[in-house]
This record gives sequence, structure tokens and C-alpha cells, in this order.
Amino acid sequence: MAAKVEIKVPALRPYPYVPVLHPESMKGPGPFIAKPEFQTPLGFPGPLLENWQEVAIQKMGELLTKYRSLQVYLDICVKCGACTDKCHYFIGTKDPKNMPVARQDLMRQVYRRYFTLAGKLFPKLVGAKDLTKEVLDDWYNYYHQCSQCRRCSVFCPYGIDTAEISMAAREIMDSIGLGQKYCNEIIGKVFKIGNNLGLPEAALHNTLEGLEEDVKADTGVDVLFPIDVVGAEVLLVTPSADFFAEPHIDGLIGYAKVFHQAGISWTLSSYASEAGNFGMFIGSYENMRLISQRIRKAALELKVKRIVFGECGHAWRVAYSFLNTLAGPFDFLDSKYPVPQHICEVTNNLIQRGALRLDKTANDHRRITFHDSCNVARASRMGSMPGGQFIIPRAVIKATCHHFYDMPADTIGDQTYCCGGGGGLLTDDLMDLRVKGALPRMEALKHVTETHGVTHMAAICAICKSQFTKILPYYGFEMDQVVSVHQLVSTAIVL
Repeated sequence: MAAKVEIKVPALRPYPYVPVLHPESMKGPGPFIAKPEFQTPLGFPGPLLENWQEVAIQKMGELLTKYRSLQVYLDICVKCGACTDKCHYFIGTKDPKNMPVARQDLMRQVYRRYFTLAGKLFPKLVGAKDLTKEVLDDWYNYYHQCSQCRRCSVFCPYGIDTAEISMAAREIMDSIGLGQKYCNEIIGKVFKIGNNLGLPEAALHNTLEGLEEDVKADTGVDVLFPIDVVGAEVLLVTPSADFFAEPHIDGLIGYAKVFHQAGISWTLSSYASEAGNFGMFIGSYENMRLISQRIRKAALELKVKRIVFGECGHAWRVAYSFLNTLAGPFDFLDSKYPVPQHICEVTNNLIQRGALRLDKTANDHRRITFHDSCNVARASRMGSMPGGQFIIPRAVIKATCHHFYDMPADTIGDQTYCCGGGGGLLTDDLMDLRVKGALPRMEALKHVTETHGVTHMAAICAICKSQFTKILPYYGFEMDQVVSVHQLVSTAIVL
């Protein structure tokens, strides 16, 4: 049994960062623009096309025809204001164009000008605008101030999905040569090497061998981290951050310990080592499809029975919502398992069956709260139970520790606030925006810290964990206050 440790609750310092809140606070050039070498491998043109306006309008027409929902969202808004104060970026920046309805209107005005009779005949009367360079610049700036978190959609009486509008705008901009460097460079690495970080196969093998040695030294038990093993039961697909960075790598150790204790054979794939799918962030279903097909190919070649995804919010959203349609069928897998499974679901099922031995006191030095990641909380579910995406992670946490406290009720579940770095915005050239976008979540964390003495915040999203480790110090917290859910499992599991 682990010895009990006195919990030291950090005294919160005054916020060293005070966001500048004025209407023009986030008006700027947007993120770095992708160079041709990042655009062309994804099927997009390089520099901004000379006839960009013509191509953009044509592309918009194509998307309106292809995705009926997009036209519905552009048509049905009644400007009721229900979404106005629901966006974390608007709360953090006070920039009126970051109100979800105002961000939608950047496209709605152009849609009305070119695709409605009233807009063609009486543009000023219906708020229609030509697609000028000034409007395009606003698109590039403000559609990269949307993390596609969908919180506004929860409160919209018509269910307008701002994320779908943002995705469409980004796809249009990519099609004319105005792509975002961060996302497009990452997708290129997946196509070339197999993961977002560009980690070569040799580096993966070396990292996994090192983890085996570390766990052996820590526990005295031989826990394997297999890769490219044919015939394993499980193909684990996890974000590449799990291979190299805190607190992500502690989560990967937790996965391995779970599979080891449960006697489940598993493997990683060097060909498809990445769970994240940035095709969603740029609105490109074709690139989402190509990335997803890598996972199908790996599963076929390794002859596994099921596919399990690690802790990554948008990876899970793409997997849950699109994997079967983009890369299926998966009829070669064992039909008794859903495609895909989330690692939290796997671990929770094992806990319920009594297949894992856990010592809660090992985490007694931590008082835990949980951050519901947007792409899990609002865009997917785990297992067959209603609300599984909320219940299962909390059940795993409660099975591994004695001290768990939720944030305020209006900031959790499907009303959770985004970390501020989602949607392809986890790039340092948008750091000012990221800090301001994190404000509502930091206020909730401050509340639960002061009320319950919380010392650590758990999350099941690689982007959330990366964002928080950068952002927490701005708000008086410590970087190491963020943990993976399976880091808690790793600490508590008795091998």
C-alpha cells in the first residue's frame, strides 16, 4: 500500500496576465500562412491564386450543394443572441466578431451576395457583401479564432453548428492557396512519416524500449510496449504526444499497464502511429479520409481484432463520427467490439469486471478535478450508455483516487468550456488568443481550487493537456497541475 502523503494545496498567485479587453483586441493577420510545400501534398494550390475570388465562390457553391446542412445554417439564423456570450474567445477577447453569430455572418454575408436573389438585387438591404480582399482577411483571421468546440450550438435554439461553418470557410481558403501553416504542415508529416510530430520509426522504437526499461526499474515488472506485432488483439492508436512529453507519456504508460494486467495482447503501428486527424481542423474531408485509411490499412496488415484510441479529443471525435464512413468497412474485426473503442471505455469495463487491481491511496497526494474536452463531451460518446462520454472518465478517476471534485455545473458536461487551443489553434503565433480563450476554463479551475483545494486537473485530450501546460502559469497555476486520466491509472495500478 502506498504511504499517505500530506496534500499541499497551492496558494494561487494573482493572475500575472491580464487580458486586454477591447473591441479590436484580436484584429490581426491570423496564424502563419502555409507555404506551397505544405499546400501541394494536400491537393491545394500554393500562393494565393490570381483568380482567388472566382475559385472561392465556386468552391462555396460546391460545398452548399454537397452539404445541405451548411446552407440551412446560413439561412435559418434569426439573430436571437442566444450564442452571443457562449464563446470562450468572445469572453476572453470581447471582440464582437468573436460572437458566434458575428463569425457566422462573415460567410453569411458573402453567401447572400452570390447565392440568394435578394442579395444579388438588394445587397445592402439584406446585409450582403462582395468577397473582397478585406473580407477574405477577416475570414482568415476570425475563422482561425474558432476552435470548433460547438459550445454555441448547445445554446442555439436552431442548433446552428458554427464549427461546420468554420470548417467550410477554412476549406474554401485552402482551395485558393490560403491555408494555415500549422495544420497543413502537420498533415503532411502524417502522410510522409505516419504521425503529427514527424517521429521516424527508429525514434518510436527507441522511445518504447526506453519506457520498458523505465517501468521495469520503477515496478520490477516487465511491461511491454509492442510495435508492429502481427496477430495482437488490440491496435492502439494514440496521439504522438504520448510518445515524448509530460503528462502525455505517463498516460501511455498507464495504457500499457492496463493491457498488461488484463492480459490483453496489443500493439502500436509505426505506419499509423498517430490518432490525431488535423484534416478535420482544415475542413477537408478528403484529408480526413486519407488519414483514417492509414489506420484501416494498419489494422488489416497487423491482423488485429479491435482498434482502441488513446486520450485525444479530436482524434476520438473523428474516429467515433467518421471512421466507419471514411475508412470502413471494418468487417474484418471482431464484431463483439465496437469500432472504435476509447481507452477509457476499455479501462472502465475492466474495472467493473474486477480485472484491475487499483490502490486509491497511491493518488492521495492529489485532489483531482476533470476537464471535459469539447470533442468528447459534445461530439461523441463512449460505449453504449447514455452520457458515457461524461460518466466513464469520471468513473475511472474515482476508481483511482479518493479526492475528486467537479467544476461548477454550468462549466462541465456538454456545457464545458474549450481549453482555448483546439481546432488547430495550438500554435505559438496565436499565443495571445490562446491565453484569452482559456479565461473561462481558468475561472472554473480557480473556483474549484479555492473551494475544494484541488491540486490537479485531469484531461483526456492531447491538445487540452498541451494547451494547459502552457497556459496555466499565465493564470497563477503550475504547469505540472495537469495530468492524464491514465496517468492516475498508472499511479494507482498494482502490478
